[in-house]
Amino acid sequence: MPESKKHRDHRELGQEMDLFSFHEIAPGAPFWHPKGMIIFRELEKKAREINDREGYDEISTPIMVKREVFEKSGHWEHYRNNMFWFKNPVDENETLAIKPMNCPESTYIYNSKIRSYRDLPLRLAEIGRLHRNELSGTLGGMFRVRQITMDDAHIYVRQDQAETEILKVIQTISEFYKSLGFETEYYLATRPDKALGEQKEWELAEKALENGLGRSKIKYKLARGEGAFYGPKIEAHIKDSQGRDWQLGTAQLDLVMLPDKFDLAYTDEAGKKQKPWVIHRAIFGSFERFIGILLEHFDGALPFWLSPVQVAVLTINEKVLGYAQNVTAELQGKNIRTELDSRNETIAKKIREAEIQHVPYILVVGEKEMKENKVAVRERGKGDIGIMNIDELIKKVLS
Repeated sequence: MPESKKHRDHRELGQEMDLFSFHEIAPGAPFWHPKGMIIFRELEKKAREINDREGYDEISTPIMVKREVFEKSGHWEHYRNNMFWFKNPVDENETLAIKPMNCPESTYIYNSKIRSYRDLPLRLAEIGRLHRNELSGTLGGMFRVRQITMDDAHIYVRQDQAETEILKVIQTISEFYKSLGFETEYYLATRPDKALGEQKEWELAEKALENGLGRSKIKYKLARGEGAFYGPKIEAHIKDSQGRDWQLGTAQLDLVMLPDKFDLAYTDEAGKKQKPWVIHRAIFGSFERFIGILLEHFDGALPFWLSPVQVAVLTINEKVLGYAQNVTAELQGKNIRTELDSRNETIAKKIREAEIQHVPYILVVGEKEMKENKVAVRERGKGDIGIMNIDELIKKVLS
């Protein structure tokens, strides 16, 4: 790939690949085009596959709630200027807020019934649409937006369960980033100077995170004093193809914010009321930022499972159109995202445009291929890899 084409801005790639656009009518919020939504939906699918495998229950909570929720959590006092909120025009006594995070609302589902120690761990996942009032001058493509989609999860645990749950989260994050070829560094962020909760409780929580990391056999560094005010956390950092450091996945152990402010409780074996801890877990961080990172890291050449178009079928002339349509239909029947380009253009132009779209496999269909019931295959990054029949191609593509 020519040097001039390396490490381009994700906004340029998004336009070139017809993935998304930004418009002045909605500052800091992308307009997702059909091909961009394929990437978005595949990430949603991956998130749900992970959650189903790991025993999470999916929930959905309202985007708009009364201000009292954030008064209780403390966000109204400390984060109000970063929130979108308004007085109800037909009820002056009601102030409503667009949620900037999923955490507080998750507690209302937890508190919707009495919980026993047998109910824990309770893993609640939510792919939530959030809004944050970022200053217009700080907005920048997908990296700094006002509309955010988070792959959040909140795990309600007994203290004796925290270490094992943290281990599972670390392993999940590690496996996911390894599947994308990222090298991941981990940091254990400990108690800051201004922290809520008792010192003894913090020590127990930090020990649980430390033991979880130890059991995972993952090397990590200490980030002293970098924990949240309500609990310590593990941060997963990746380096992209440009050497930039990105903090993405997190496992945050909440000792006081949700448990205390929202009166979370469960009954133990003796029937006594106990306070759970809450693990805040995210793998992507935010869909928007993560997609921007992936586009720049791979320079648009996304992994096969994320590519909006996985196979392009190109016709040399009209005589092979029927055969090319059959090839396209057969691949689509195998759930391979396939597009047919039967325009009256030169095959060189069609190939060039498919390569600009970073399509993993390009199939050229001429009269010779039609007679032999085969296709000429070009693979992204390798060029021409020969003639194959459809079964061979499907096996290669899905391997």
